[in-house]
Amino acid sequence: MTKGLGGIAIVGAADTAVGKITDLDCQALCAIAAERALADAGLTFADVDGLVTCNAMSQPFLYPAEALAEYLQIFPSYCVGLGAGGAAAVSVIQHAALAIEAGLCETVLITMADRLRSGLTREQARQMQSAAGHPEFETPYGPTAPALYALLARAHMHAYGTSREALAAVAVTMREHAGLHPGAQKRDPISIDDVLSSRPVATPLNVLDCSLVSDGGAAIVLTSAQRARHLRQKPVLLLGSGEGHSHEHLSAAHDLTRSAAVESGRQAYARSGIAPKDIDVAGLYDCFTPVVLFLLEDLGLCPRGESGAFVLEGGIRLGGAMPVNPHGGLLSHCHPGNPGSMFHVTEMVTQLRGQAGERQVPNAEVALVHAQGGTLSSHSTLILGTEATR
Repeated sequence: MTKGLGGIAIVGAADTAVGKITDLDCQALCAIAAERALADAGLTFADVDGLVTCNAMSQPFLYPAEALAEYLQIFPSYCVGLGAGGAAAVSVIQHAALAIEAGLCETVLITMADRLRSGLTREQARQMQSAAGHPEFETPYGPTAPALYALLARAHMHAYGTSREALAAVAVTMREHAGLHPGAQKRDPISIDDVLSSRPVATPLNVLDCSLVSDGGAAIVLTSAQRARHLRQKPVLLLGSGEGHSHEHLSAAHDLTRSAAVESGRQAYARSGIAPKDIDVAGLYDCFTPVVLFLLEDLGLCPRGESGAFVLEGGIRLGGAMPVNPHGGLLSHCHPGNPGSMFHVTEMVTQLRGQAGERQVPNAEVALVHAQGGTLSSHSTLILGTEATR
């Protein structure tokens, strides 16, 4: 693939409730999100001939896509369960789009859900947080996922003089945005002082620097742009995409101040013909506050080393130079694990349709979505646009 995917469109998008959901399992949440996304598009399960999902930590299956197809009682010709950690939800969109272009299927349903808040025991959650490290060079020394991201935060602070307040400002902005989203898990406002005085987790990160733990799911529907014009919603076009993979374990990373988002972004910009200055709104993976600083720089959305000042000056707020995560992101809207970035995708679709209400970015025509998995390990960038961008 050397050019964009402008012949493919997102025609349906929907979320489930998020937070603590004790009466539904992951497959039921996937089904609810799927049914809503199909209804949004004016389609039914009978129209689906492609299905993509990821495995759920709280309800694992050996073959998650096939198990979900069985649950939904659909019989797709294209059926994929993809694992790329937090990057999976964005990475699968590129794969599904290529399947449509290749004629393997016509309408792909991508639906994902997990229940990290109510579906795991405390011990299971502890084991999950401790599983990110290299079994020989990291895990024996006890770092959890927050500790590994704290190391990255320290590296950025050392290299660029990034302040602790800049990290906190990311969390404050995400909470401000979530306050405008009626379905967000956390909507009460917080201040920089609140973040700095919240419970320490791994220096310099406190609990409000860390993403939420949530139950929930989201889904989108893909089809050809030609077919999309005859469906219910204004189509959101896939303009370009890219992936970057630099390491699996942080101890093997060559640089602690930049990530393979540089490469995934380069590919997505080249394939779409879009430049960073053309982006109207961005959905950036925000599992921990420093990640937003890394991605702003690596994706060219602000100059290298200046993301801290950019955030403190309001650059990522609604009305700022580069609005980020108008729904509140993983820090304040929800984070149910691998499906977390699906909510970034559905928010960008909502923005490009002009349906976001109080949190709408005016005249949004081009959106960037970026997700990452592991510890800044696997990266996937997607650029979306409206018909006006063709």
